[in-house]
Amino acid sequence: MVIRVCGCTCSVVIGISIIVDSRLPLCQREVKCLQQVLSVMSNPPPTPGIHHVTCIASDPQQNLDFWVETLGLRLVKRSVNQDDPTTYHFFFADAEGTPGTSMTFFPWKDLQQGQVGTGQVSRTAFRVPKGSLDFWEDRFEEFGVDYENRVERFGETVLPFYDPDGLPVELVAVDIPDDDPTVPWTEFVPEDAAIRGFHSVTLWLADPQRTEDVLRTMGLDETVSEELPADSRGEERTRFAATGTVGQYVDVVSTTATARQGHGTVHHVAFQTPSDADQSAMRNAVQEAGVRPTDQIDRHWFRSVYFREPNGVLFELATSGPGYTSDEPLDELGERLVLPGEFDNQRGQITAGLADITVPRANPVDADAD
Repeated sequence: MVIRVCGCTCSVVIGISIIVDSRLPLCQREVKCLQQVLSVMSNPPPTPGIHHVTCIASDPQQNLDFWVETLGLRLVKRSVNQDDPTTYHFFFADAEGTPGTSMTFFPWKDLQQGQVGTGQVSRTAFRVPKGSLDFWEDRFEEFGVDYENRVERFGETVLPFYDPDGLPVELVAVDIPDDDPTVPWTEFVPEDAAIRGFHSVTLWLADPQRTEDVLRTMGLDETVSEELPADSRGEERTRFAATGTVGQYVDVVSTTATARQGHGTVHHVAFQTPSDADQSAMRNAVQEAGVRPTDQIDRHWFRSVYFREPNGVLFELATSGPGYTSDEPLDELGERLVLPGEFDNQRGQITAGLADITVPRANPVDADAD
């Protein structure tokens, strides 16, 4: 991509490389423009927050039933793992698949049971409207969900629970502003209780300082810390805040608990870099901070850059577009198996190896009805 710096013709920016024609003098306006470009290169636009979280499940039908019916999220995309098309990739989100609302899963049935520990996202928290936790406790009782007592954290009330694979999840009761970017999906859960995107992720780290430096590079600011209860992993929780309103927080806890990736663990956490230019600048910044990011990878609904932060957690930088409606109308999201790009040429082979699934419906259509 070529970006002209100003009205002059003596320099342009290609990606993040500045080319100056030495045969022509720089005008004062262009010098100022180049200085601004260099500033952006060294200080990328801060991430607004979490884009999506991807986890590992066991049984695909069990996963669908829990996240759609029990928790009330919308299946906005039904696809396959683009690195392993023998397994599904499910995307659960709000009504429109808004960035900052997607919880996604690889149901690798034959994988071992995981164990949450250091170098992982230990808990993923979602926002729900204040006053809705009674509803959720009643619902968890009705559906047999394993949940814990409420806790207070940084002035907010948190309800911890586990999905059927033992994945640690939390609901955090917050005020939802009138102009909130999320759109509740209300097929199974009423609007006044519906999940409204991510609240935070908690990182368990052996050496938090180096990861905290990377978070600062990405534009998150340390806001507050608190001591943890005596029976908790680690001694202190430190919160970092991004600039957005959805998926705004990353909590850091120091621990040496043994980790094992498998069912019931997080595979990676993705952060929003809305445009390609934002992502390129962020990639450059984290690389200068000492990590080794991949080149950009086209994931069809967004473009991605991956890297492991210093404690081993897999981070992703994800663009906002093209979005989930790039290949399905909004009112048909998740209705069919979408195989992006070259995978569609292998549809017969791929579908033959996938388990049959049924997406939960609040009002199933009678197949025999006229």
